[in-house]
Amino acid sequence: MYLARGDYGDPEGWLWALGALALYALISYALAYRARARRGSGHPAHDALHDLKDREEPQRPRQLLVSRAIMLCGGLLTGMVAFGTSGAVRVMAVAGTAVVAVAAWAYYDHRTDTAAARRR
Repeated sequence: MYLARGDYGDPEGWLWALGALALYALISYALAYRARARRGSGHPAHDALHDLKDREEPQRPRQLLVSRAIMLCGGLLTGMVAFGTSGAVRVMAVAGTAVVAVAAWAYYDHRTDTAAARRR
């Protein structure tokens, strides 16, 4: 009933949710940067940013869909945890959720990595 009247609850909760999504994106970028640097990319920062937007590696449509679904669900879950918790618990819950979600996404991408992508 409060949402219909325009009361969206704790405004600080929305800032935490946005901060959690930013943390999630930063962790994702760091993992992509690390992978590009290990592969010997000439411009790992640019390539990692490009990887978050659109993958260069050939990936089957189903694998790409599952990978993006894991990434988006992890981001949404991290934001929901930030919005739903408060106090000191919020920081630990958001950080833990973000790390677990990004690890699941990275693990799935690593397991479905093709031989052509490994050679790059």
